[in-house]
Amino acid sequence: MLLVQLVQSVGDYLHDVFVTQFDGWVVLGFVAQVMFTGRFVVQWIASERAGRSVLPFAFWTFSLGGGTLLLIYAIYRRDPVFIAGQALSTFIYIRNLQFAIRERRANRATT
Repeated sequence: MLLVQLVQSVGDYLHDVFVTQFDGWVVLGFVAQVMFTGRFVVQWIASERAGRSVLPFAFWTFSLGGGTLLLIYAIYRRDPVFIAGQALSTFIYIRNLQFAIRERRANRATT
């Protein structure tokens, strides 16, 4: 009986989280999370090809895109921990993109 109640409670919770609360903001959150996760896939593929750890330009692009969307989502959800983390991360992604762009320009100038 206790196991049945537990399973029903978990089912009710999952239904509430993934069905009842489903709206455009949840879609945005999932798109942001897919972009954010995509950066690791890009980094992994680039590293496998190079045979060493590599952070390609696309890694920082996905980081900025996913991180910015997650920040918007966190602001909408009013989550102070998530907002603080994503706000700082977004600044770091912008700075790393600046470094990557500067490096690309320097490489083009020397070739």
